[in-house]
Amino acid sequence: MEHYVGLDVSLKLTAICIVDQTGKIVREGMVPSDPEAIAGFVQSHAPHVARVGLETGATATWLWNELNALGLPVICIDARHAKAALKMQINKNDRNDAAGLARIMQCGWYKQVHVKDNGSHAIKALLSSRALLVKLKRDLENQIRGLLKNLERVIGRAKMNVFARRAAELLEDRPELAAATLPLLRAREAVEQEIADLDGKVLRLARRSAQVQRFMTVPGVGAITALCFLATIDHPTRFKRSRSVGAYAGLTARGYASGETDWTGRISKCGDTMLRSYLYEAANVLLTRVAKWSALKARGLRLAKRSGLRKAKVAVARKLAVILHRMWMDGTDFRWSSQEADQQAA
Repeated sequence: MEHYVGLDVSLKLTAICIVDQTGKIVREGMVPSDPEAIAGFVQSHAPHVARVGLETGATATWLWNELNALGLPVICIDARHAKAALKMQINKNDRNDAAGLARIMQCGWYKQVHVKDNGSHAIKALLSSRALLVKLKRDLENQIRGLLKNLERVIGRAKMNVFARRAAELLEDRPELAAATLPLLRAREAVEQEIADLDGKVLRLARRSAQVQRFMTVPGVGAITALCFLATIDHPTRFKRSRSVGAYAGLTARGYASGETDWTGRISKCGDTMLRSYLYEAANVLLTRVAKWSALKARGLRLAKRSGLRKAKVAVARKLAVILHRMWMDGTDFRWSSQEADQQAA
């Protein structure tokens, strides 16, 4: 008889529930959140285990890899789906959640989540650290601007070293304000140096990857966007159709249809926030800064005239996701088309 296992994982302890083919509980227990302890419990009490399920979470990647290496048929499921299935329980606790996850495995009502490899996680960690430092730098600059603006001293538009030099000039005759502002300027300088170091690491990673170099042939796509796409998608064969990548990045419209009601809303904003924001930035660069003509830019500009620049950027970002995935599958560079050929095809 096959058995199905649910794991409700916390930092120290993991609740385990084993059910049979009919959903009847065979065994329950609490073990330390250690892969060998979990595998030992499952293998001793469920010798014919068919599926072992756990939710996405902070330790899901590590635990999935370790349990998979120990020979367990482990499946990682979307925590949102698990919550929808378990919310009807009157009493919520680790034991009941483990039993609910086991029954989800038994009935097969789940959506399996792709667990990325360690290389992709390392790239995303680097990009996340850089994004956090960029945010800290922006917050420091806004704080400095606010302190100076209170005394009618406006820095104005200033980038790179111009910001620090302009702020120092405005503080020359105000020592009481300098006492509060100079520490922020020094912190900004330190953060800026760390960002520059991370940018160097990002560029070195991009140069070592042939696929990232191919991604960067797309107008508007730089090293950061290309690396983020590579690390987030991980394996292009996950998607049967390239247009599914746009939905995965949360760039497709929500829909609701029931009875006489049928409406289409704004984009879902599901999936990876970082990838979605970088694709949007790439679309903005393509539409506003790239001078060379392309069919993709022409399509975006036509949409901007009809629906506005903001919606055009979203549409181009979605198209970029589709193009990048197709390039990955085909192993090709971006194909530039001539304006004359596009007009003749139209």
